[in-house]
Amino acid sequence: MKRGREEEDMEIVWQTPANPPERHVYVFRNGIRYVRPYYFEFISHAKNRWAGKTIVDLFTEEFKGRPRDYYVSAVKSGRIQVDGQVVSVYHRVQPSQKIRHFLHRHEPPVTALDVTILQEEPDVLTICKPASVPVHPCGQYRKNTIVGILQAEHDLAPLYPIHRLDRLVSGLLILARSASKADLFRQQIESGVVEKQYVARVVGVFPENEQVVDANVNFNHREGRSTVEVEDICSNSNSVLKGKAACTKFTRISTNGIHSIVSCHPITGRTHQIWVHLQYTGHPIANDMLYLSKFVADGSTEGLSAGRASFKFNRNEKSSVESEVNSNEDFCFDPMCTNCPNLAPKGMVYRKKVYGFIACDTVDLVGFMNAHIQIGQSLASLLFSVSL
Repeated sequence: MKRGREEEDMEIVWQTPANPPERHVYVFRNGIRYVRPYYFEFISHAKNRWAGKTIVDLFTEEFKGRPRDYYVSAVKSGRIQVDGQVVSVYHRVQPSQKIRHFLHRHEPPVTALDVTILQEEPDVLTICKPASVPVHPCGQYRKNTIVGILQAEHDLAPLYPIHRLDRLVSGLLILARSASKADLFRQQIESGVVEKQYVARVVGVFPENEQVVDANVNFNHREGRSTVEVEDICSNSNSVLKGKAACTKFTRISTNGIHSIVSCHPITGRTHQIWVHLQYTGHPIANDMLYLSKFVADGSTEGLSAGRASFKFNRNEKSSVESEVNSNEDFCFDPMCTNCPNLAPKGMVYRKKVYGFIACDTVDLVGFMNAHIQIGQSLASLLFSVSL
């Protein structure tokens, strides 16, 4: 692939998804796991809705993590190419064209808790997933994932997740060592032989009797959050519900009068189903700022996305975190990169009310498979011991 003249004197080695994560790529500071930035090439085929846009307008509108000036420089230098060719900043994209973006990639940090292996068998691996770590490569994450960490630190690959836990949720995670075993587990989950259950710490005294929430869930991709939809039998409106049918059963385990520990059994599997169904009951998850709202109908979180609303900013630790994150002693500085000299992407730590990344703040939702773990008072005590 051709590169601009400014890079001819730089020794650049970029990575593809085929490059496995290695132990030395991780940096640990203040209880947080960072990934040393690395060169990476994203490849995408132009969508129909991109057609007619200039290459710079396209990147500026669709990928807002970097400023417009960066994309202008990236196109001029050849870091952004179309069909393998350097193009003008005025080039208009056509459907199905192959667009490449070669960049200095900075992954978001995650908590530095160990990915504990609970049981290892020839064809199945059971681990305890820490909160804040995604299961598999997605979005901005590739090495800071459960699959990446297990490969780098335990030489376990390939791995096939048979179910998933949201990035902000901790709990039991089962991974197959082969595609065939993964398919078998998925069939058992779909048929009800194996069930998924969760434990949550919620606000208030949850009702003692089992509660069943049968309400549609509508996920808004742009806002990154779900809402509950219920049919208004008193209304004469013929409006059709847009959300997908969803059902969750809740059982109170214990309460201290301020919060309650609740067992959550999702009958269906919609995005943020448990979170929004608990909010609908009037008992949202205790420290989840996305759905922690006094009024279900409002649920305002100042436009925060699901990922951005999970951690609260601790102003007392800001100075120490900033000094550590700003140090570039662990990786090579890239003169074009808008994130350097930070280890984390810009805005991850400093943007108030958006991304205060403090390792001790996790969402009070724990997932597990009923065949492998029992709900007990010790787990309830553990959740009650987490401070808000």
